[in-house]
Amino acid sequence: MDARRGLSSRRRLLLGLGAPLLLGAAGLGYAVWPEAESGEKVRTDLGPLNRRFWTALGDVSGAHWLGYSNGAPLSETADDRSVPSPDSRMRLVGVAHLQQGTANRIMRDPAHHFEVSSLAGLPVPLKPYVPSSAAWKQSETYDKVALEEGLSVIPSGTFRFDGIRDLVYFDYVFLYT
Repeated sequence: MDARRGLSSRRRLLLGLGAPLLLGAAGLGYAVWPEAESGEKVRTDLGPLNRRFWTALGDVSGAHWLGYSNGAPLSETADDRSVPSPDSRMRLVGVAHLQQGTANRIMRDPAHHFEVSSLAGLPVPLKPYVPSSAAWKQSETYDKVALEEGLSVIPSGTFRFDGIRDLVYFDYVFLYT
């Protein structure tokens, strides 16, 4: 009988020590996991981007992007995990490669006056995918025309192009239905 009691005491001791150690290890793993820092996962799938931007940009490749509920925080310091917003707008922000020559073809269109621009407010998770030496150009008229093409609800946003690398940076808000 004493042998049984000793065995169950050891099990209780091991459970008493093991459970907190396992929970602590799981918490530490979550804290150091790359996505846990910002709560934002960089996506690389192309389907949603090609469906949304095809008429304006053609097929994109090599994309790195984030998708947010418009009520969600999107800043360098944001780490707000709260109740989802009733706002049904979605925001897509990211960078993608265009087919060769597409960026220069778009920027040469005389209907749009492209000017040198910067990427203010770039989300931290995207920084590794955006070349620091990119020469970004933007046109407000291009943004307006490109975003209203074929859509029943006019979204808002901007496109910036780097003609040297055939890159597009997009920051786009649309009504999610």
